[in-house]
Amino acid sequence: MKIAKEKTGNPRAVKDLIIAVKGGGDLATGIVCRLYRARIRNIYVMEAPMPTAVRRKVAFAQALYQDRIQVEGVTACRARTPGQIPAAWEKGHIPVLADPGWESLKASPPDILIDAVIAKKNLGTRISDAALVLGLGPGFEAGRDVHRVIETKRGHSLGQVITSGSALENTSVPEAVMGYSSERVIRAPAPGTYRTLLHIGDRVSRGQEIGRIGNQPVTAPISGVIRGLVHDGVALAQGKKLGDVDPRDDVRYCSIISDKARALGGAVLEAVLERFNL
Repeated sequence: MKIAKEKTGNPRAVKDLIIAVKGGGDLATGIVCRLYRARIRNIYVMEAPMPTAVRRKVAFAQALYQDRIQVEGVTACRARTPGQIPAAWEKGHIPVLADPGWESLKASPPDILIDAVIAKKNLGTRISDAALVLGLGPGFEAGRDVHRVIETKRGHSLGQVITSGSALENTSVPEAVMGYSSERVIRAPAPGTYRTLLHIGDRVSRGQEIGRIGNQPVTAPISGVIRGLVHDGVALAQGKKLGDVDPRDDVRYCSIISDKARALGGAVLEAVLERFNL
């Protein structure tokens, strides 16, 4: 059994390390799955009560809507209080809590904290929150806000573990797929509550109505498969991303962790192993 050292220097089994994750979107989920397969499984996720995750079929945040979700063989379940976290671990599940204020950190103090909200800014994470604090993407400075920053921008630096400084600035330009970049993103045409007509995995034609916000129709920007879509009934600000269309027209991609999420998971695992000298 591999042994890690706590801040006190006392030995501790790696399997007993507690990891808290802020955010339950598809990138955070890819990270959690990578850690889980490495047999680091005492992990819990904190999310908003009504998450706005788009790639919901591969996002543990969805557990807050349907109580349980499985992504590539790893099961996450809703935990209503921090007291239910140990019971979920006993079943081999990842507990997900509706905890926008991150109060669970006090009830179940982690050895490792991963800020995977991807807010492009620091919403309150501190380097003193755990023995190892990781921040994904821009908005964090390694050595000040967090111990390590993980680069999230696609390119040669994707997944780099940054020990000093910050990640590259956000360009707000999505990855190009078959030549489509910003064009494949579905955004709210007006503020309000989204009501869906279609679902993830449905095929659409350009201009086809997908749902509505009030009296405003939400239409497909290009033809392809709906790869991501927020949950029905979510309140959105105007311009907020609410989905995306994949022009590759392959439904399988809707339920598979992305290459980017896998890369970030590997980077987090690297940072964990480096910090605890495993």
